[in-house]
Amino acid sequence: MARTVPLKQRRNLGIMAHIDAGKTTTTERILYYTGRIHKIGEVNDGSATMDWMEQEQERGITITSAATTCSWETDKKEYVLNIIDTPGHVDFTAEVERSLRVLDGSVMVLCAVAGVQPQTETVWKQAKRYNVPCIAFVNKMDRVGADFEKAVISIEDQLSASPVAIQIPIGAEEEFTGVIDLVSMQELRFKDEGFGEEYESAELSDELRASAQDWRRQMLEHLSLFDDDLLEKIVEEQQVEQEEIVKVLRKATLSGKITPVLCGSAFKNKGVQQLLDAVVNYLPSPFDIPPIQGDHPVTKKPVSREASESDPLCALAFKVASDPFAGQMTFVRVYSGSFETGKTVFNPRKRKHERIGNLVKLHANKREDISVIKAGDIGAV
Repeated sequence: MARTVPLKQRRNLGIMAHIDAGKTTTTERILYYTGRIHKIGEVNDGSATMDWMEQEQERGITITSAATTCSWETDKKEYVLNIIDTPGHVDFTAEVERSLRVLDGSVMVLCAVAGVQPQTETVWKQAKRYNVPCIAFVNKMDRVGADFEKAVISIEDQLSASPVAIQIPIGAEEEFTGVIDLVSMQELRFKDEGFGEEYESAELSDELRASAQDWRRQMLEHLSLFDDDLLEKIVEEQQVEQEEIVKVLRKATLSGKITPVLCGSAFKNKGVQQLLDAVVNYLPSPFDIPPIQGDHPVTKKPVSREASESDPLCALAFKVASDPFAGQMTFVRVYSGSFETGKTVFNPRKRKHERIGNLVKLHANKREDISVIKAGDIGAV
């Protein structure tokens, strides 16, 4: 069965953060805006979709990684997002490690008041270990003490990273009303009615123009290090087109050399739709990651597999979980070929062939039966 959405329009990403940075709330808004859920749940009352375990609902924290799949449309293209919401508590760091090993990109959620925190540093190091490109989302811009610039500086100072702000907030704390997109140089102001589905886009006002131009200059200076044509245009003070900025931003992000920074308030439904646009614009598809490396199970010779359905099957079982209804489930990332129900595959760990049982696509604790997991996708058996 052919794919309805091309592989280059798929994203496998993790949401990671220090505890209480708003990671699960951000994920909940992502699910709402993508149409995966139709009612927003909250962490505080135990109704968040991805915190489905009883212990998670009681404590208001994420204990185990939860997976889901949703779709996002931008520029008349549909993108499929396989998302893993990872724990933020230090006691469950191993859960984050398992997930990052099979993900292509990540979103790091920061609190606008605290900036980088201890667990932020831990998950950042894990992401770097597996060469996972990252986007930062400075959340809770509506909180007392929110400071976007301070949060950006903390990324550079405490993570030794190269943050590049592609948005700046309009106001802060109770006065936070929207963001300035430094790529398009537009004001995006969010309406208080509803759940943030609608926002207004407008030309920059005079009072915000000087600050926006200064931040944009810094962004372009960072990006000019990765593209000679862009550098030449900046030196000659030529007009830089929006499409060119997006192209260089993507290239620099995929290389792991920069971390684009956005901002908003997930709880107040501000900025998450723009975060989704950044995910599809700047994070990698399975085509963008290097071929997976390994040894042939019989000849022991080194082999590599690209993200192609026509290549032999190469998959990694990265997590085993116990489900109260389905029993034991094994989470699988398929790198090449296809993982099909009823098909026989070789398990190199057990040194024997095994028959694949029922396959499912997960949405937190809910399951959807499927017949195949194709190259570049994540599912469970």
